[in-house]
Amino acid sequence: MRAVSGVWRWRHNPLRRATDRREAWVALVALLLMVLAAPALGWLCGALTDDVLQQSVRFQQTQRHATTAVVVRRAPGARHLVTDPEVPSERATQTAVLARWKAPDGTPLRGKVVTSSRVTDPGARVRIWTDPQGRPAPRPMDSATARTHAALAGFGVTLICVGLVEAGRRLVVWRMVQRRYAELDRAWAEAGPDWGRTGTGS
Repeated sequence: MRAVSGVWRWRHNPLRRATDRREAWVALVALLLMVLAAPALGWLCGALTDDVLQQSVRFQQTQRHATTAVVVRRAPGARHLVTDPEVPSERATQTAVLARWKAPDGTPLRGKVVTSSRVTDPGARVRIWTDPQGRPAPRPMDSATARTHAALAGFGVTLICVGLVEAGRRLVVWRMVQRRYAELDRAWAEAGPDWGRTGTGS
């Protein structure tokens, strides 16, 4: 920010250097990119991601069906923790059971399913999701969850853009400082042999 304010403050200063103006302009351009371009890219990424996820939500909702399965018995190693962030914390523990159910076309099926129901005794009815063939499938994503993921994606892109702009600014300024030091070294090498001997008659 000090470099940005330097664009105006050093405009009429007789001590200003060309590198000071260049550094200030670089900082100003970087600030504009962070304030305008980065959020715009983040919003665009979030909007595109939301479109894709909403299409996936609609597809999953048409391809997956909720049905009721009857528990036959618990499966070995029945209980396990669920790491899916879409599952509420109170349902973070699910149980694997052997159950029977019917496919959408009425075909009887039998197999291992995972349920969050607290009642998993033989004969208990549990709710499961199946694909068009009647095979167990994860529950479909809902629109709110899709929007949350899209917003997080857009925010992440914004942060990445800001980081890249700042890294680019630092790199440009570093190169400018290195060039300034090189020019000072050349000027010193030219003036150094005669330093302090002006007017001595040597």
